[in-house]
Amino acid sequence: MAGKIFYRERSKIVDGAHQPRYILVAVADINLKVYGQHLRMAELKAIAEGVGAELIHLPRGPKHQDVAP
Repeated sequence: MAGKIFYRERSKIVDGAHQPRYILVAVADINLKVYGQHLRMAELKAIAEGVGAELIHLPRGPKHQDVAP
């Protein structure tokens, strides 16, 4: 792969809303300009395929993990 695209889920997501769900966080080793702030997964995959990059999902920290009792 030529580079990496790092993304994460938005923090304010409403179930059932028709809004883009992901935020592009960083790009490594790719000459790429992104003009959208929130993107859909299909859009991220199309961008990654178009530039030959790998998509990497950034996990949430331990503070935000669902803790089962």
